[in-house]
Amino acid sequence: MNDPKHFDYFADHPSLRGEAKIPMNADELFRSVEQWAVARGLDDPKNKSKQALKVMEEVGETMAAMARGNKAALKDGIGDSMVTLIILAMQCGLSARDCLASAYDEIKDRKGKTVNGVFIKE
Repeated sequence: MNDPKHFDYFADHPSLRGEAKIPMNADELFRSVEQWAVARGLDDPKNKSKQALKVMEEVGETMAAMARGNKAALKDGIGDSMVTLIILAMQCGLSARDCLASAYDEIKDRKGKTVNGVFIKE
């Protein structure tokens, strides 16, 4: 992210950049992201439209990294996308953990087949 116009609001948190000294489990990471967001006032529901745009920006950066074959940028983009989704869930009065659990519950028994790299459900 060498573009001076690009503001990366995750840069100051080592655990969100893969530099954490102490490994965290998924629940601790979710909680840390939520606390980080609250400490910066990012949990305000009035900003959910802006946060949704931030999600799209990070997903776009993830796709660009994939297209370029840049694994470090891909890791960064996926992590940043996850952080933005956790914050968006908070702003919408949801728990990202519950959203993920609900999605898994919906797909866990799904049957179908993979065609050209895409899962087609029955």
